[in-house]
Amino acid sequence: MSDSIAWEPLRQELDRWHAAGRVARFWLRDDDAAEPTPALEMLMALTGDSQVPLTLAVIPALTGEALAARLAEEANIAVTVHGWSHTNHARPERKKQELGGERPAEVVLGELREGFQLLKRLHPARFVPVLVPPWNRIDTALVPALPGLGFAALSVYGRAKQVGPVPLLNTHVDIIDWHGTRGGRGEEELVAELVAELRDRFAGSDEPVGVLAHHLVHDAAAWNFLSALFAVTARHPAVLWSPALALLQA
Repeated sequence: MSDSIAWEPLRQELDRWHAAGRVARFWLRDDDAAEPTPALEMLMALTGDSQVPLTLAVIPALTGEALAARLAEEANIAVTVHGWSHTNHARPERKKQELGGERPAEVVLGELREGFQLLKRLHPARFVPVLVPPWNRIDTALVPALPGLGFAALSVYGRAKQVGPVPLLNTHVDIIDWHGTRGGRGEEELVAELVAELRDRFAGSDEPVGVLAHHLVHDAAAWNFLSALFAVTARHPAVLWSPALALLQA
């Protein structure tokens, strides 16, 4: 396990929650799943051992029966819709985006409809009707059409601000350093972000704290962080790691 000193601020904050008789809700979203891989096996073993529910954002156009067969052997894993093919359609000067931008809405929504139906068929026992846009970006003009496709929630990044036709089930702490090493971020920085999210919830927000992972790019730092996070939180009386479906129904 990682340096216990680095984790002390999180322990102290959770102890504060416990002393107040409160429980913080956490959830884990992992993006870009498509097929069984050694990295996915590591993630499933880690979450399984810690009894942490895992929500996989699966890319419909890149997946098939192999992943469905592998996940059928597992408990406590949910499947959500990660766009269609995780293809960037934005112009070079713009931020990467698959859902919206230059393409006609009917084309994008048609892909999402197909992806929804495909994953629902492949994973009938673990499918959760949540849309996870690639790069956490979606054209706001598309959002009102999502319930008509069957989606019950949208999951992007950051504290939920919008009030619209689709509930938000967001992530808030991304463990990957996308603009630097493209591996795991620093432990102290991540712990500080978790503590900040918890303090926000303690002050009144009822939003669950979402941790975002990407198993295919995890290095030792990313794996070590998740291991330490689960060791600190999974058995703490002030923490409840929740499945996505339970959070939608809360």
